[in-house]
Amino acid sequence: MYALVDCNNFYASCERVFQPELNGKPIAVLSNNDGCVISRSEEAKAAGIPMGAPAFQIKDLVKEKNIKIFSSNYALYGDLSGRVMAILNQFTPNVEIYSIDEAFLNFDGLTIVDYHDYGLQMRHRIRKWLGIPICIGFAETKALSKVANKIAKKFQDRTQGVYVIDSEEKRIKALKWTKIEDVWGIGYRMTKKVKLRNINTAFDFIQPQHEAWIKNTMGVTGLRLKAELEGQSVLDLEPIVEQKKSIAITRSFPKQIADFDLLRERITTFAAVCAEKLRKQESCCHTIIVMLVVDKHTIKTSKYYFNSAITLPYATNSTLTIANTAVELLKQLHQGNEHLKFKKAGVIVSELIGENQKQLQLFEEENPKHLALMKTMDRLNAKIGETKVKLASQNLRLTWDMNQKHLSNKYTTNFKEILEIRCQ
Repeated sequence: MYALVDCNNFYASCERVFQPELNGKPIAVLSNNDGCVISRSEEAKAAGIPMGAPAFQIKDLVKEKNIKIFSSNYALYGDLSGRVMAILNQFTPNVEIYSIDEAFLNFDGLTIVDYHDYGLQMRHRIRKWLGIPICIGFAETKALSKVANKIAKKFQDRTQGVYVIDSEEKRIKALKWTKIEDVWGIGYRMTKKVKLRNINTAFDFIQPQHEAWIKNTMGVTGLRLKAELEGQSVLDLEPIVEQKKSIAITRSFPKQIADFDLLRERITTFAAVCAEKLRKQESCCHTIIVMLVVDKHTIKTSKYYFNSAITLPYATNSTLTIANTAVELLKQLHQGNEHLKFKKAGVIVSELIGENQKQLQLFEEENPKHLALMKTMDRLNAKIGETKVKLASQNLRLTWDMNQKHLSNKYTTNFKEILEIRCQ
């Protein structure tokens, strides 16, 4: 048996954990640079706040309905997500973290008499220990557990936030209720294609007459999804990948930037963070990529994305090497494009290998002093608690230059912003 655990309106719920006075009131959380709505409480949804709406378009509605707005506080959300996943591990050791607010669970080898009651225990513990509301869907496959979770969330009053598909009757009823666009793995473009064949529900999708078309159009992925919806478990939990295959740090700017010095500072900072992440997972990179993005609505030419890459003759995780290389790539991209204003930039490192797999080169190698210097930097930053030791070319006062006018405190990750309670 599988389960999908999904935190309800996760970002908004995280804000309420430390500000309980907001319970029952409309909340909306904005994306990077306070751009658009990425999370809403149920009250905000009822007030008419659409998902993805640009912040400037809902100013009047926010004021009229007295909606509380928050900037994205990913340090807080990430920490609370980790705590949710740790509690889920107490119910089964088989947990696949699917996203920051979702996880698949597998209960093979465990003796559970009543899955609905077991789900209520999970829901109660997470709500009591963390204050985060969740919904849980149980089924024999991962795809069906997604469907069950949607039912649990849609009909919380009747299901108590937990729904179990444990019979053929429930499976058929659930598939007939589920719209095809809500099926896990059916994207926006595929929805258009399947609807042209009069496939409007998940039940329509599994009908025998569509199997050949699914095979030709969606390939093995489509056939696996069909089998999952039919109750045949063909998708196991994904193994935990300790080491990433690539690391990307990209950010949009609060204002469009044309000045090379400002761009260089941002690229240097992004490169430094990439290097720190490499060292944390004990890996090195061979290839470094720099990208710049122009607002396509401000230029007449069709090209609005610029990127350049270089493969080093040796693997590295040195902040100095990666930052200097990234700046050289930036110079190449900026040359001839001085008239453009860029709204976004990023640094990507790829072709990663483990530190212990690094091969020394005979004729060209990195300065051996970098290794000791990087260890010292990391040790000092870990001891101080914040990124205080930086390159001279970085802005010493900030890491990310973003608009965050509605940012809440980092209650669980920054000692200076810890929750204060007055006892009288």
